Amino acid sequence: MSEFWDIYDENRNKTGRTAQRGVYQFKDGEYHIVVTAIILNMKDEILLDKRAKNKIYGGMWECCGGSVLAGEKSLDGMLREIKEELGITFKKEEAHFLKEIKRKKDRARLSDFKDVWIFRRDIKNEEISLPDGEATEFMWVNIDKFIKMYEEKEIVQSVNFDKEDFEMALKILG
Repeated sequence: MSEFWDIYDENRNKTGRTAQRGVYQFKDGEYHIVVTAIILNMKDEILLDKRAKNKIYGGMWECCGGSVLAGEKSLDGMLREIKEELGITFKKEEAHFLKEIKRKKDRARLSDFKDVWIFRRDIKNEEISLPDGEATEFMWVNIDKFIKMYEEKEIVQSVNFDKEDFEMALKILG
């Protein structure tokens, strides 16, 4: 099934146009929105999932995320991605916005606005089902292991989450 994204200008205003994933060639100054979920348990461990081998960055660890579909708001896209990739349902009230990153196009990525969302809940391993096959396994790690894995390039580098972000997330969560 084709996936369509809203096209935004450099100030994050919708242009009124959409792009079909893998077909439309984005021009300079055109962006789409992507989202990443940092899911923490009550021990402040971060949920990582391993990308399927057949995907770009296959076999690497990441935090759940993806592209926001045409007509979706950032949070709606985030909740959908979590359900699709991990089989977990969160309520909007459980989401906390951490930051937006404006990223320019490079060889591996289109220009986008990346929204990072924080969630906290104790989730039993049996509640995680990996239903769409994009991820093949998961694990919980503390921030020190996360940083070590990131530095050793075991985690997809576009996760954009570091110790400072972790401390900010803990403050937001109270």
